[in-house]
Amino acid sequence: MVTLVIEKDPTDERATLLAFVEAQRGALRRSVLGLTEEQAARKPSASEMSPAGLLKHVVEVEEGWVHRAQRLPELHRTPETWADSFRLLDGESVAGVLARWEEVAEETARFIHSVPSLSDTFPLPDAPWFPPGSSVSMRWLLLHLVEELARHAGHADVIRESQDGRTALELVAESRGD
Repeated sequence: MVTLVIEKDPTDERATLLAFVEAQRGALRRSVLGLTEEQAARKPSASEMSPAGLLKHVVEVEEGWVHRAQRLPELHRTPETWADSFRLLDGESVAGVLARWEEVAEETARFIHSVPSLSDTFPLPDAPWFPPGSSVSMRWLLLHLVEELARHAGHADVIRESQDGRTALELVAESRGD
């Protein structure tokens, strides 16, 4: 019942890192398993986070980092629109966000497999929390995605259990048909 990332080929670092990213994606996808749109949008704690909002946020984050690494335009959030990254707006749905995430995940894998080396770098954004003028590797990008997704998967676990008592392990079993 426990999810475990198994290396299929210990010499394929890209596939291993992408498998860890995918494992965390799975945890977030399972947080909405069996929920209605209304349930997925609920915020059962003092936090502004909901399972649906967390899904939207991680999709934006993954796409943003991959676009940055590719030097493509990124979605720009302002202080006024930041909260919109954590909630579904009119016309958005859990199914739509999940479908978008499939596209983003495919783009991530295509890009990572296309770079000559995981040691290739790209510049970090200008932000107070990053050293000015610094760059990071594609390896860092994948590890950062694991970090970001895992952090929010933990939030999603707590929120889901607060809503209906369903634990992550129960949702893993359900998703596998156990």
